[in-house]
Amino acid sequence: MKYEIKYSKKPLDYRVAIDYLDKRMQHVDIGSKKELIWFLEHNAIFTGGTSYAAKDVKDKSVEIIKTKRGGKITWHGPGQLICYLVINLRKRKKDLRRFIMCLENAIIDTLKFYNIKSYSDRKNIGIWIKKKNKKFKIAAIGLRVRKWIVYHGFSININNLLTEYDKINPCGLSAKNIINLRSIKNIDYKDIKKQLKKNLIKNFKY
Repeated sequence: MKYEIKYSKKPLDYRVAIDYLDKRMQHVDIGSKKELIWFLEHNAIFTGGTSYAAKDVKDKSVEIIKTKRGGKITWHGPGQLICYLVINLRKRKKDLRRFIMCLENAIIDTLKFYNIKSYSDRKNIGIWIKKKNKKFKIAAIGLRVRKWIVYHGFSININNLLTEYDKINPCGLSAKNIINLRSIKNIDYKDIKKQLKKNLIKNFKY
């Protein structure tokens, strides 16, 4: 099964990316284009998913862009890696929970490459890290499904400004529960896209 692997070098406007995903979903649905794995960063923006609640906005001056992905409120911006996907589950098992596990496993395997131990939590979708006996979220997942085409994707915090999370309750959590990779291990993560690509394709073979 072949994919288009897409890389965007400059931070991309959120609305532009989502419009592209919506159109790509329609093409994948009718088989006119390949499935997509897309790596990018966004310009700074706060987005609210389908479980978004106004009470999770602490700074009322921030603008929240409502989106149709699953999940609550979060922040995107420079230093955070976004991986968007358009994947046809009709070519696999029609099991969204299994697909989410594939994403989680791909992220866990990627962080393992850097000798960073992480784990998933069945009650809280995403990837977590323990540091000094405390639990921190390092990666968030937010998906949408239409006609068994799953799209949107996940984010991994690499060296983004964590202070932006103080303005909200990210994913319904305290901002203190959010961390980035540079806070864990201050090294170069230039190969993270390469590792993610390999691990995603490996996990999508089912």
